[in-house]
Amino acid sequence: MTITVNDSLSLGRLNLKNRLIMAPLQQYMGTPDAFAVGHHIEHYGRRAKHVGLVILESTAVSANGRLWKNDIGIFTDQHVKPLKKITAAIHAHQTPVFIQLSHGGRKSSPDVTNSLVAPSAIAFDDYYGIPEPLSLAGIERIIEEYRLAAKRSIEAGFDGIEIHAAHGFLIHQFLSPLSNTRSDAYGGSSENRARFLKEVLMAIREEVGSDYPVIVRISATDYCEGGLTPEEWSRMLKPLESELDAIHVSSGGLLPIQPSDVYTAYQLPHAAAIKQHFKIPVIAVGKIYTRSLANRILEDQLADGIAIGRPLLEDPDYAERLLIS
Repeated sequence: MTITVNDSLSLGRLNLKNRLIMAPLQQYMGTPDAFAVGHHIEHYGRRAKHVGLVILESTAVSANGRLWKNDIGIFTDQHVKPLKKITAAIHAHQTPVFIQLSHGGRKSSPDVTNSLVAPSAIAFDDYYGIPEPLSLAGIERIIEEYRLAAKRSIEAGFDGIEIHAAHGFLIHQFLSPLSNTRSDAYGGSSENRARFLKEVLMAIREEVGSDYPVIVRISATDYCEGGLTPEEWSRMLKPLESELDAIHVSSGGLLPIQPSDVYTAYQLPHAAAIKQHFKIPVIAVGKIYTRSLANRILEDQLADGIAIGRPLLEDPDYAERLLIS
């Protein structure tokens, strides 16, 4: 059977009306205390009508883990109410919405972070500075922040959670040997470097249950020798497959390095390489902007879902045209 973007897709217990997913992209419109505002309600509600799923922009689980001074958070109970207005606006179109939970680690904003932390004392660059290596107690504290964020996510009406393990933020920092030089249970082997992600995932599962959709976004490559590759990602994620409902494949962000060529569907080979090892859906993202290309990717079974970001920023009705063109 030929698969197209118009076909449904199951993510755990959810059945998406089509295979187009609104990718998480920051709006930089949060208040100084990380609250969502009216802009977010209008922005997401306006774009939710035709996509199969909306993934909200990166949302901080900790006041010290915000990525930017004007992003949004879910690190207090008071953050729930404005987020609930966003989910209601999206649900008005019978479209589900996931929240992307994140902690910046060594890439947390210096404007709002009192304590820059990471797995190891290795700076991203001079702007961020050298982070403090996390103690075991510090790791436990952040895992608990993820658990509480998951609890609040359900209260806010989200239909699922995306764990942000990409783009050089804290979980990614633990996973890559380029940013993790620990010698304890959280460093060294692939299994040890994946331990933090595993414990975050299990804390979330403890809170949300086994049938609530939880997916993970990854950076399949660090664009640097000695960094993560799709093959190593597959080894690290395979033991977690039974606890995940999809893998969302991006790339880069760990180092201040850009890919040498950002061409059409430039991240697709990474998604296709990872998909070979998993039964759960794999979501491709990155300059997949036409219906013909999206359908070819699905038909060739290189990915199961297509995430689009920037075109939806520029044109709220882009998804409708892509589905019918």
